[in-house]
Amino acid sequence: MNSALHLLGIARKAGRVEIGEEPVAAAVRAGHGRLVLVASDAAGNSVRRAARFAESSGAPWVQTPFSKAELGQAVGRASCAMLAITDFGLASAVAGRLAALDQEKYGAVAAALEKRAAKALQRQKERQAHEKNLRQGKRKPWAAPPPDRKSAPSRRPETAPGRRPPAKAESAGRRASSAGEKAKTVRSVPKGVVTVKAVHKRRNAP
Repeated sequence: MNSALHLLGIARKAGRVEIGEEPVAAAVRAGHGRLVLVASDAAGNSVRRAARFAESSGAPWVQTPFSKAELGQAVGRASCAMLAITDFGLASAVAGRLAALDQEKYGAVAAALEKRAAKALQRQKERQAHEKNLRQGKRKPWAAPPPDRKSAPSRRPETAPGRRPPAKAESAGRRASSAGEKAKTVRSVPKGVVTVKAVHKRRNAP
């Protein structure tokens, strides 16, 4: 048996194949049809229906080199004119086997399905990792939101220990200290002592 037909048998056992016109149409409308295959000796109406099903959902379709009897034998039926594979990995593998038989006819479909299968596998791994984290109770660490600078009140920075105070405060302190020294000087003059300033006042008096 051809390797592509062997893969179709594996897909049927895994429940990843829809066989017949109505099941294929339902799978494609639901978005589960990954690759639609048509027998080489299928009737013209069946080929047109398969093409219409696939085009309506964007799924690729090909007419295989296998007869209805060969496709039917692969999937456990007496005859099969149309089937759809519902798994990206199996669809890509079958398309790759067909491309090995005829690269010009099936190569583009095989390449497109290979890319889709890789993306589907990546999504599956991410989903499994997420579910594993949920089972283990892992969560992202909580972080406080950054402060809103616009709404925060403006505050002057406090003077750190060991740092000089602002210039205004320093000058005010100097004025206060000099005034205090003058006051002490005036208070320290004993009573009855005539100062030089008083003598000048008396001389200049009229």
